[in-house]
Amino acid sequence: MNIQEQVWKVGKWVGILLVVFLAVVSIKQLVATKYISRQNPIFNTISVNGKGEAVSIPDIATFSFSVTENAKTVKEAQTKATEKINAALAAIRAGGVEEKDIKTLSYSINPHYEYTQGPCTQFGCQGGKQVLDGYDVSQTIQVKVRDLAKAGELFDTLGGAGVKSVDGLSFAIDDIDTIKAEARAEAIAQAKEKAEKIAKDLGVRLVKITSFYDSSDDQPFPYYARESAMGGDLMSVKAQVAPEIPQGEQKVTAMVSITYEIK
Repeated sequence: MNIQEQVWKVGKWVGILLVVFLAVVSIKQLVATKYISRQNPIFNTISVNGKGEAVSIPDIATFSFSVTENAKTVKEAQTKATEKINAALAAIRAGGVEEKDIKTLSYSINPHYEYTQGPCTQFGCQGGKQVLDGYDVSQTIQVKVRDLAKAGELFDTLGGAGVKSVDGLSFAIDDIDTIKAEARAEAIAQAKEKAEKIAKDLGVRLVKITSFYDSSDDQPFPYYARESAMGGDLMSVKAQVAPEIPQGEQKVTAMVSITYEIK
């Protein structure tokens, strides 16, 4: 075999390998293009927002009260705090509050120190020191009231039981999900109406929803009893008429965003 024939054979195989290589690369490119087109379809879309509101009268109230007692020993402080807490709980239960609506938020025992000044002479005073003077026992109870007409009476009752610290009263809707659903439905209807109007103005039609997002605002409105807000003592209102506590209304707002594919 002469040199010219050898060169021709080598060139033929090189050409075959080059064709195979180019074919493989082309197939891979086509597959990749097909994959990308499936993952990232290009749609003509419009996005609209909707807002809905639902108003309801709160049907539950929540407040908390705390008892703190100090004594020389932990046992003595616990005994004093327990007696007062038990008296308050008995009054709460007598007021119609169910056991499931009463829970402890916190219980703590802390040493109580007092600063003692060191002896003083004509040249000055020596440094003082912290001296253990006893222990503080604190317990905080949260109460949920379902009969709102009794909320004011319960405040008065706690004062009669010797409770001096009652935190702010807040109102809420027990079945908040139903109110949220009403607000959301109104927001969706508003967004849909907007989308249909825009599609009509553009001369296109809505095909399907490609994305949806919603959010709701259902924060309760707090009410603070004057005695609590000013750091007063509920014992001072023991003999007064139980206060009337209006709960007002609670508004839930839903905001939705909807994206439609159009043709």
